[in-house]
Amino acid sequence: MKATRFFAPAALQLCMLVAAHAQPPVVPVPAHDSPPLSVEQAVAQARDSNPEIRAAVRRLTLAQMKIATARSLDDPMLSVRDWATPLSKPWDLNQAQLMFMLQQTFPSRQKRDMRARIAGDDVELASEELETMRQDVSAEVRKTCADLMRNADAFKVHDRQAALLKEALASVLAQYTTGKVPQADVLRAQMAVTRLNEHMIELEQERDNARAELNVLLGRRPNQSIEISGSYSTVADVPPIEDLERIAIEHRPELAGLRKQIARSQDQGQLMRMATKPDFTVGLGYMLMPTGTASRNAYMAELSMNLPALNRARHDGEAKQADAATDVTQAELDARTSAVFLEVRQAQIELSASAKRVKLYRDTLLPQADAAFKASTSAYQNNRGEFSNVIDSQNLLLDIQTALYNASAATDAGVARLERAIGATLAAQDSDAQAHERTSK
Repeated sequence: MKATRFFAPAALQLCMLVAAHAQPPVVPVPAHDSPPLSVEQAVAQARDSNPEIRAAVRRLTLAQMKIATARSLDDPMLSVRDWATPLSKPWDLNQAQLMFMLQQTFPSRQKRDMRARIAGDDVELASEELETMRQDVSAEVRKTCADLMRNADAFKVHDRQAALLKEALASVLAQYTTGKVPQADVLRAQMAVTRLNEHMIELEQERDNARAELNVLLGRRPNQSIEISGSYSTVADVPPIEDLERIAIEHRPELAGLRKQIARSQDQGQLMRMATKPDFTVGLGYMLMPTGTASRNAYMAELSMNLPALNRARHDGEAKQADAATDVTQAELDARTSAVFLEVRQAQIELSASAKRVKLYRDTLLPQADAAFKASTSAYQNNRGEFSNVIDSQNLLLDIQTALYNASAATDAGVARLERAIGATLAAQDSDAQAHERTSK
C-alpha cells in the first residue's frame, strides 16, 4: 500500500485547532489465543494441514494401491451347461448331460509387468502433482506472511502519524485560543483526522483479509486468530538466469510430471503392441452323464486362445493413438518449459528490483530523511524553524519507512515466487538492517 501523507504544510497548522475535541484514533490490539508462528512454522503447518495437499496425498495413496492389483489375473469364470435335455421331458435332468466348468485366462507375463509399470508411472505422476501442490501452497503462505508483516509495519507508521497529529494539535492550541487560526482551518483539520481514521480502517481490512487467507492455507477456519512473527529476509545474490533455468528443468515438478507422462504414454504404446500376442484360457470341468450311461461321471479339459492377429487393424490403431499421445505430451512439455523460463525470468527481475529498492531506501533515502527530521526538530526546539517543517520532515521520514517496508515485503514475496518458479529453495539470509523482530498485530 502506498504511504499516505495526511497533512499538507498548510493543513498541518490547522490540525492543531481541534485539540479541545478531536483525539487521534487509537489502533486496537487484538487478543490472540495462540502464540505467533514463524514463517517456516506456518509453511510446515500448511504442508501438513492444507486441504488441497491432503487431497493430493490421498490421490497418491490411491495410485500406490493400484500397483498391487496391476499384475492380477482376471476373475475366474464358473459355468454350468445342460446338454441334450429331451424336449418332451425338459424337467427330466436324468436324461440330460450336465457340465460344471471353471475357467481362467492367463495373459502373458510381459503384459502384466507392463501394466504394473504403467501403474508405477501413475504413482510418479501423482507424486509430482503432490509436490506441485506443496510448492504452490508454500509460496502462497510465504507471500501472505510477508503481507502480514508489512501490514504490522504499516500500523506502526500509522501510530506515529497519530502521535504526530496529537503533538501538532497540542502545540498550536495556544495560537488557536488567540484567534490566529480561521474557522476554515478547523474544518480542514477535522478532515485530516477523518482521513487518518479511514487509513486505519483500510489497514484493518487488509490485515483481516490476509489472516483469513493464511488460515485457509493452513487448513483452519478463516476467522481464527493468528499472528506471524519474524524478520524480512533477502538473498545475497540472485543467481544468473542460466543457473536458474537449469535448476527449474531439474526440479520444477510440473516439468517432471510431463516427462513422467511421456514415459507413461510410451509404456502404454508398448502395452498396446503386446495386445497382438494371444492370451490363453484354461478350463477344467466335471460332467454328469445321463442315467444308464456306462460312466456317469466324467471330466473335461479345455484350452483356448484369442486371435488378435485377425484384429490387427484395431491393435495397430490403439498403438498409434498412444504414440500420438506421446507427441502431444512432448509438445506440452516444450510449451510448459518455455512458460517456466519466462516465469523464472520475471521472478528474477522482480526480486532484483525489490532488492535494489530496499538498498536504496535503507542505505540512502532513510539516513537522509532521518537527518532532515533531526535537523528540523533541533531548529524548532531552538526557535529557528517552523513547526510545519518538523511535520513535513516527519511525514517524509514515515513515507520512506513505509516504502522500505513495502520493498522488504516485496523482496520476501519475490523470493517465494522465484523459488516456486525454479522448484527449489534459494540460499536466503536475513538483512542486517531489517533484522529486528516484528509481530503482526
